Amino acid sequence: MNKQEQHLETLQEIRSLMERSTRFLSLSGLSGVAAGTFALLGAGAVFTYLGVSPLDPASYQEMRHMQLSGGKKWGMEYDTFLLVTGAIVMILATLSGLYFTKRKATKGGYPLFDASAKRLAWNIIVPLGAGGLFCLILLLKHNLVYLIAPATLLFYGLTLINASKYTLDDLRTLGYAEVLLGLLATWFSGYGLLFWSIGFGILHIIYGIKMYWKYER
Repeated sequence: MNKQEQHLETLQEIRSLMERSTRFLSLSGLSGVAAGTFALLGAGAVFTYLGVSPLDPASYQEMRHMQLSGGKKWGMEYDTFLLVTGAIVMILATLSGLYFTKRKATKGGYPLFDASAKRLAWNIIVPLGAGGLFCLILLLKHNLVYLIAPATLLFYGLTLINASKYTLDDLRTLGYAEVLLGLLATWFSGYGLLFWSIGFGILHIIYGIKMYWKYER
């Protein structure tokens, strides 16, 4: 190995150390696959509850009818079922994300809760928490159920774009895609749950497989 190659290797090591100190690199692609799977199962449960097809534009009208009529199915009103299903999906996605992230960190010898992880967590919690409260107000205060799917996609996409500064750059592309889907879901309000399924389900799975193949295979 000549001196030039040694210098290049040294520079690469320095760059790697700097990235580890400023960016959280333990995100696992498998956590995206798991989150997407849970999101699709949750969306499937809502479509089944309503008895409508994912491609049926009457889905929103059915949601609105269920909400205004106060009708019950499976022992729960629609608003309650929506909140419970969303909470279950979020909890399962978070737990699976923590599990796969911890596994990757252990395997790679990275610290799990270092300064970079704390910065990432803070830059996720603030916009995502604000978005969650915004959606609850839309649902519980103003009964604007048709805006829930677009709002969650928009806030989530903006969160990913913001968080990408503290972790893998690939997250930014997913964020842009989520924002675009959120805007489309706002325009085509009758297909909100379908766009939500694509954004939180299909795109997560595609992103997760890509990241696993690129960084973990």
